[in-house]
Amino acid sequence: MSTPGEGLLLRLRCVLDAPPAAVFRALTEPEELARWWGPDGFGIPRVESDPRPGGTYRIAMRPPEGAVFHLVGEFLDVDPPRLLRCTFRWEEPDPEDRETVVTLSLRALPGTSTELTLTQGAFATERRRALHEEGWTQSFGKLARLL
Repeated sequence: MSTPGEGLLLRLRCVLDAPPAAVFRALTEPEELARWWGPDGFGIPRVESDPRPGGTYRIAMRPPEGAVFHLVGEFLDVDPPRLLRCTFRWEEPDPEDRETVVTLSLRALPGTSTELTLTQGAFATERRRALHEEGWTQSFGKLARLL
């Protein structure tokens, strides 16, 4: 999933049966985000989000077993309904974690579908990249069912 010289990057693509504006809302509105965010079995008890350049977000995540932990970041680029770019870091990081940048690009397809492309990186280890790939894949599956 990476190219020499780029570090460890994650790239995912999915097609969602909704127009870009609806997908963008699901990516940025706290009540919508809480309905699909996180790997299977996770609860999202709280989402704070100010989707504008320089704005921040904080997502509380509750795993099936264990204590709540938090994901935080800053919005770098916000261009509704085409682009969302933000930093991504855990408040309580694993020693292998480091802050990454997530880019979510939305492209209208014929009809009312949207192609959503995610790029995230660079990761410190392949193990962390693979963990994020699993989490995003499960989250996008929940998003597709929601939309």
